[in-house]
Amino acid sequence: MSSLWTPDGERAVGRPEPEPTRGGPSPFEPVDGEMDEAAMAAQVEAMRADLAATPVEVVVANHCYGLFELAAVYLSQQPPMLHQARLAVDALNCLVTGLAGRLGESEETLVDGLNQLRMAWVQIDGAVRSGADVSGAVGADPDLAGESPGIATNE
Repeated sequence: MSSLWTPDGERAVGRPEPEPTRGGPSPFEPVDGEMDEAAMAAQVEAMRADLAATPVEVVVANHCYGLFELAAVYLSQQPPMLHQARLAVDALNCLVTGLAGRLGESEETLVDGLNQLRMAWVQIDGAVRSGADVSGAVGADPDLAGESPGIATNE
């Protein structure tokens, strides 16, 4: 079980456990430290088989989690990298809203995470514009939730 960082703390995120490999060494670990071309091809084929056995909504949700983390990294920089964070949030928004109803069990968590990123971005942007200390901006004003339906602007 993995977790998703949110401004309110860690949230558990369930994912299907891959079935263990039966018999012999794992195709993902070299036996003697180095892999020849045949071993690498076998590893790639095993990874492709694992990917094909994973529901696509799980794979897409995993990419969404990556975009969430990317936005959080840019927002947490000192000074915050708002332009970079906005692109990551907008990309996450495109996926979450564009695939609404198709993201499986992770959809509610992704929508919550997107809303939290939007709120954090607005709060940090407001703090930067006012010259306030950005480190205390996130979570400082819960009334900002929902104030900005999206982040994209025409700068």
